[in-house]
Amino acid sequence: MTTEFHRIRRLPPYVFEEVNRIKAKLRAEGTDIIDFGMGNPDMPTPSHIVDKLIETARDPKAGRYSASKGIIGLRRAMAGYYGRRYGVKLNPDTEVVATLGSKEGFANLANALTAPGDVIICPNPAYPIHAFGFIMAGGVIRHVPALSPEDYLSGIGRAVKHSAPPPNILILSYPSNPTAQWVDLDFYKDAVQLAKKHDLLIISDVAYSEIYFDNNPPPSILQVEGAKDLAVEVNSLSKTYAMAGWRVGMVVGNERMCAALARVKSYLDYGAFLPIQVAAATALNGPQDCVEEIRGIYKSRRDTLVSSMKRAGWDIPAPPASMFAWAKVPEQFREAGSMLFSRLLIEEAGVAVAPGSGFGEYGEGYVRIGLVENEHRIRQAARNVKKFLADSDRILAKAHNAMAAQ
Repeated sequence: MTTEFHRIRRLPPYVFEEVNRIKAKLRAEGTDIIDFGMGNPDMPTPSHIVDKLIETARDPKAGRYSASKGIIGLRRAMAGYYGRRYGVKLNPDTEVVATLGSKEGFANLANALTAPGDVIICPNPAYPIHAFGFIMAGGVIRHVPALSPEDYLSGIGRAVKHSAPPPNILILSYPSNPTAQWVDLDFYKDAVQLAKKHDLLIISDVAYSEIYFDNNPPPSILQVEGAKDLAVEVNSLSKTYAMAGWRVGMVVGNERMCAALARVKSYLDYGAFLPIQVAAATALNGPQDCVEEIRGIYKSRRDTLVSSMKRAGWDIPAPPASMFAWAKVPEQFREAGSMLFSRLLIEEAGVAVAPGSGFGEYGEGYVRIGLVENEHRIRQAARNVKKFLADSDRILAKAHNAMAAQ
């Protein structure tokens, strides 16, 4: 008998686990860790959303089963959001599915669309579910380098040409996690044209669509004429309204793809807790000044991170969008790689980041830094990093000696 089940064997060890293990150990010992490693919003959910949750939860009927594709009020609110934000008209009955966060929606969409051996074009580096949702569904991933949107777009044609069987799904994700890159509507026009040429379906992940700083608001692929013929968009309330733990997302767009997802979900869940769905509709339909406030907090943190780390000796490009910065490993630690650098940074400086290798092979040499600590903590992290970089020779020698002794 094999020691692992089939689908588990297809999943590599979780790259972030070593950093998480060290982080937990140091915290247990009383060490203060400044944690930029996970994209977990630290701001409170706006009070009017929480109030609606509490009000609805008091209804004696609130604890009953809901609907797997989401209550109609929430789906109408999601369609309304797309109408106001993008000028995109959606039918809430056939073109909107409420999901238990964007991650569940993406994974079940992969399960709904994938036959064993199907080839999926995926950016690399990318958020892990973009590849592993399809791997768990039996698909085969064709990785395309995506250190810039232009690189990714230009590599799609080559990926199609050199894949057998031909790919049938193309994954997009902008603003990007982890690279924080942003694209304009022309990018989506080119992507839709490519997809039509090569008979591809598109899944576009826009979970960070409302976290942007120096550009115009990021567009939706569904704004492109004809995009709904072949594309769906995966979106989320998690970052927009600081509702990550509430697990409210959506898949919208192509009717056939939405129907496939809804059918899969009908076998797997009864939807989110009803008061959560009602409160989520309140978030989408209600005042949006809270979104601007959250965006402003991330921008202030971004500016503080970039300026304070520059003074510390680490040049970090200012991300145009998302709640992350994507930075090259400092020169002193370049040869050590992103995993060892991340481990040493937390052990020696008490600062946690996510190694770029955890997002794919083309993420090696980079780290992802979450804007999830306040400005005071960011400045403290920069002071720790400055000492860490100044002591790099000793730290690296110590690490190499320890590895040689093993």
